[in-house]
This record gives sequence, structure tokens and C-alpha cells, in this order.
Amino acid sequence: MKSLFVGNLSFSVTEQALRSLMEPYGPIERVSIMTDRDTGQPRGFAFVDMTNDEDAAKAISALNGKDLEGRTLNVTEARPKTDRPGGPGGGAGRKRG
Repeated sequence: MKSLFVGNLSFSVTEQALRSLMEPYGPIERVSIMTDRDTGQPRGFAFVDMTNDEDAAKAISALNGKDLEGRTLNVTEARPKTDRPGGPGGGAGRKRG
């Protein structure tokens, strides 16, 4: 399985619309549009898990740079999640002083 990052999404794009866009390139395991934890509003990017690595490569090639609802998609292989400092009480973005 290969996880793809799909960035620069319009906030009105739904998981079903994204699935429909990507399905012609191969079977989709999961589509997750990321939302803000406080407001629930879309953050403008998603992760799509495709069952076949070759199909994922085809989707990247075909859809990266494609226009969807007036936005140019950024479709790449997702990077593994890394542990980052953050959250309550620490890490990146915390004001000091």
C-alpha cells in the first residue's frame, strides 16, 4: 500500500469527490481530508491510501499539477509521520519571554 499526500485542495472538496478523482488510477483503501481540531474546518490537504504502488505512481504522475475547483493540486508520496514537539505546554510555535 502507498499513501499519497494531496495538497492545495479547495475547502469544498469532499472525501467522495477526491475518491472519484483518484479511483480511475487504481483501488483506493482510504481517503482522509485533514481538518482543524478546534474548528472542524478542512485544512486544504488530504491523504489517500492506494492498494497498489504502481497505481499510486500513475495517480501522482496524472494528477500532480491538475486543476480541481480552481486550485492546482500537489500530489506526492506521503512522507512518514515524524514525532514533532508540540501540543499543550511545549514545542514549536510556543511564545517565549
